[in-house]
Amino acid sequence: MTQGPRARLIEGAIELVREQGVHGAGLAALLERSNTSRNSLYQHFPSGKSELVAIATEVAGRRMSAVIEKVTGSGEPEDWVGALIGWWKKALESSAYATGCPIASAALAESEPGVQAAAGSAFAGWTELLTAALIGRGIDAARARSLASFVISALEGAIVQARATKSTRPLDDVRDNLAIMLRAR
Repeated sequence: MTQGPRARLIEGAIELVREQGVHGAGLAALLERSNTSRNSLYQHFPSGKSELVAIATEVAGRRMSAVIEKVTGSGEPEDWVGALIGWWKKALESSAYATGCPIASAALAESEPGVQAAAGSAFAGWTELLTAALIGRGIDAARARSLASFVISALEGAIVQARATKSTRPLDDVRDNLAIMLRAR
């Protein structure tokens, strides 16, 4: 089934933000990438690019939430981290390190408070999902919250480093060190 202009705009925004950040994803590039007109943009996103990118950030955040829910559905916490690392390694390698996490890019958009808030909400949601999963494995709630936040921070930092160095080594380091930490819980 062919996507409509709204869905194409959202997909195009996610892709461009992953590649170029929020400010690098210009309006002309968004319209070209999504094969839509300026009129379609304002019809579906009356506030323009800022609204589009905020919604695209929410969509991308929900997609990663689904990945987190899937990987935490079985296995042990160190297995979850390994699965998330594996997911990101594939994404980075398949794009030749040209695309990163759209949520991290959105978090840096200081001049776009709605976009930055959507990123903060996504990070909070991922942390809550991991917290609940860790509590389900018998970890104290306060410790689970702290550990979940640390896992997200370590993973996001490794993604940024992997893009910059064109290497999955930072992701491997996070996987190896978090596995030790999670086994020692």
